[in-house]
Amino acid sequence: MRTGTRFAAYGAGLAVLFGSAFVIAGAVVPDRTVQSWKQAADRQEMDHGGSEGAHVRGVALEQDGYVMSPVSAPDGVGTSGQLSFRISGPDGHPLTEFETSHEKKLHLIVVRSDGTRFRHVHPAMSADGTWSIPWTWPAAGSYRVFADFVPASGQNVTLTRSVDIAGPFTRQAPTRPSTRASVDGFDVTLTGGLHVGADSPLTVEITRNGTPVTTVQPYLGAFGHLVALRDGDLAYLHVHPDGDEPSAGDLSGPRIRFTTEAPTPGRYLLYLDFRVDGVVHTAPFVVDTPDETSGA
Repeated sequence: MRTGTRFAAYGAGLAVLFGSAFVIAGAVVPDRTVQSWKQAADRQEMDHGGSEGAHVRGVALEQDGYVMSPVSAPDGVGTSGQLSFRISGPDGHPLTEFETSHEKKLHLIVVRSDGTRFRHVHPAMSADGTWSIPWTWPAAGSYRVFADFVPASGQNVTLTRSVDIAGPFTRQAPTRPSTRASVDGFDVTLTGGLHVGADSPLTVEITRNGTPVTTVQPYLGAFGHLVALRDGDLAYLHVHPDGDEPSAGDLSGPRIRFTTEAPTPGRYLLYLDFRVDGVVHTAPFVVDTPDETSGA
């Protein structure tokens, strides 16, 4: 995706549907409740799958005639299995031809509705168009599954489904902005802010034990990948750093710069993937975008 792209989606997201169900920390989600959520989610997703949904990215199962099937996955916490789904094209048949975008045919983002348990992975596709990856759910809750891809003949598409896992649930939604993250011995600082309707420069700086890290390696065709989700509906954007795509053997750091913009005031959850010494690390941030027109 190009930098400077707006956050997708102004419709209600599925996180709103489930948010009220998770207000009480430590609640136990019974199986029968999960089944009713799934039925409601399917209805909600179908409501967003019509002509209006075609203009929405990251909050609907359909875009431009491309449809994401229901997601098959293990039905309990700690149970090993496969997460799988298909993408069908405008002709209704399973889609099997994809462009390579940042070294992969499809990027899969999975995150819980409270913004935790973030994963950016890459499933494999079988001959019949089924995408699958070994999977184990680490905790109960309602999860959003995003499929980010480019059809062989078309523009970038982002589709989403929800999966609900029963069990003890403790909501861990962020309560305040956070622009510093410590992950795997690295300290990562985010500077800059998101602005509504204007290019917003964002810079991340990576250090380790107080020393600037200058050995950031290319990962999936970029020195970093920044996924941003709008709190509330989890509207989705995948942003890549400013500048040219790096060549093999190039190194970067300690600073990586991005440019994007926010469509509305509100809270945004950001996740930075970066690679050092062949290992990918993820640093989370929380940024609030004020209503600058009213001075709030």
